[in-house]
Amino acid sequence: MSKAIESAARVPEIRDITPERFAAEVVPAYRPVVLRGLVRHWPAVAAGQGGPAAMAAYIRRFDGGRPADVMVAAPEVGGRFFYSPDLTGFNFTRAQVLLPILLDQLVAQVADPAPAALYAGAASAPDSFPGWVEANPLPLATPDATPRLWIGNASRVATHYDVSSNIAAVVAGQRRFVLFPPDQGPNLYVGPLDRTIAGQPTSMVDLEAPDLARYPRFAAAMATMQVADLEPGDAIFVPSLWWHDVTARGPLNLLVNYWWGQQAAASPFAAMIHALLAVRDLPPGEREAVRGWFDHYVFGDGAAAAGDHLPQPARGVLDTPSRERTERIRSYLMRALGRP
Repeated sequence: MSKAIESAARVPEIRDITPERFAAEVVPAYRPVVLRGLVRHWPAVAAGQGGPAAMAAYIRRFDGGRPADVMVAAPEVGGRFFYSPDLTGFNFTRAQVLLPILLDQLVAQVADPAPAALYAGAASAPDSFPGWVEANPLPLATPDATPRLWIGNASRVATHYDVSSNIAAVVAGQRRFVLFPPDQGPNLYVGPLDRTIAGQPTSMVDLEAPDLARYPRFAAAMATMQVADLEPGDAIFVPSLWWHDVTARGPLNLLVNYWWGQQAAASPFAAMIHALLAVRDLPPGEREAVRGWFDHYVFGDGAAAAGDHLPQPARGVLDTPSRERTERIRSYLMRALGRP
């Protein structure tokens, strides 16, 4: 562990959180919070206390027969799933693997001092693990969230963000989350935006061995770093757009997460990518003019009221949020991008 991580501030903790307090205090504060012991009552957590074989047997009970998308990395990468040296590829391969085969391999590698890194992520519990949600219910409200299981051995997932708010609950093994506020993106030296490891752009900085000669602004990011160490039964709330690096420990670890609050079709990241095409390379005067549009219609304090001078039926895409407005915006964008 790097000295910077060892000396970083700890994420605040809450025990015995209630749904009411979570909704009224934790979510609006827009800060990470460790929810210590949130799912300690789960049967899955109890099963994990019996060791990897017992955890694997419990997971098998919910096998829905669907193959898992598994990332596989050679022992020499130390579990750090990342890019190839030239950034044109990755240091791992992907495979579709049936759950019993994955679990058998994880258990078989328990005694191996240098195992291959295996990581199956984001498998929908209702689709791939029928009955899991009923057996292991989350005691907090996560509107419209689909519980997703992440199964593997020791691994490191590079610093990235999610566009949705997230509760991540540890079932087996240990997890370390290292977090940075959203405004630290420039100091994290983000990698390719359109060639990503697992969906979202990631920092190029290795937190275990940061190269400050190559990435000098990362020194400023380290001053904002927060760290959380989670044991089985613990969870963490990660607000949308907060950067986080995740290390998993143990020969068979399991995490269940819940993303909610942001539709993929309304991703602010996609809007930014379109702005690269439509705004970034304009002449300076035009770019400043567009900045005025964004301030008025999107970022300004009065942006939500920008269409109030129009009669209700004429407000169109400026109307208040609704399913009808969403469809109107989608249709407009499809026409603007040249799609039928």
